Amino acid sequence: MLELKNLQVNYGRITALKGITLEVRASELVAVIGSNGAGKTTMLKTISSLLRPASGELLFEGKSLSSLKTHEVALLRIAHCPEGRKVFAQQSVKDNLLLGAYPRFRREGRKAIDLQMAQVFEIFPKLRERVSQMAGTLSGGEQQMLAIGRALMLNPKLLLLDEPSMGLAPIIIDEVFSVIRRLKESGAVTILLVEQLAFKALQIADRAYVLEQGFIRLSGESQTLLSNSEVQKAYLGNLHRPN
Repeated sequence: MLELKNLQVNYGRITALKGITLEVRASELVAVIGSNGAGKTTMLKTISSLLRPASGELLFEGKSLSSLKTHEVALLRIAHCPEGRKVFAQQSVKDNLLLGAYPRFRREGRKAIDLQMAQVFEIFPKLRERVSQMAGTLSGGEQQMLAIGRALMLNPKLLLLDEPSMGLAPIIIDEVFSVIRRLKESGAVTILLVEQLAFKALQIADRAYVLEQGFIRLSGESQTLLSNSEVQKAYLGNLHRPN
């Protein structure tokens, strides 16, 4: 479904991605783990056309994304749930969800959007309870649920999740990862997950890549990487559950 081939991305004079090659197959959950500054967020922003590649290929279902604008990428049903949630704080929960479905209104109409919202409320019942509440007044965990729900309103083929655990309490992290697992098991959406909590990401992913300083350092089946001594050494604090 998604292919990155020798992708290089620059920030001014700094090369953030140094010729990475990665693929995501339909219905997979693929994780990308790595430390801060490894290039994980840069990769997702490039897929969404928020950043432009300096070289290499970026293909979705065989079609190049490199020359598309961000809204054109969304029209291909690629949804991006960004790092730090970035909900529309002065808008209600309902309005945030409706904004996530904006590209669908002209093509599908309100009935399809309402059905999608009902499905999001089944996944996140707390959002139904707070449907009229301003998004900025939600807890961090609720805002993360809203951000994922907003992305799901696009009815995506490919869901990009950027650090969904960031800033959340452990019990809420467990809840968010439980939702991600259920989405994967449904087979309805393909997921590319960027995450610093390596243990949790590798637990639920089919395959994974280790990104270090702009390079793909390792890749393989998630269970294989969980037992890899290099991964364990580099991410010891993230690969084991807290006591």
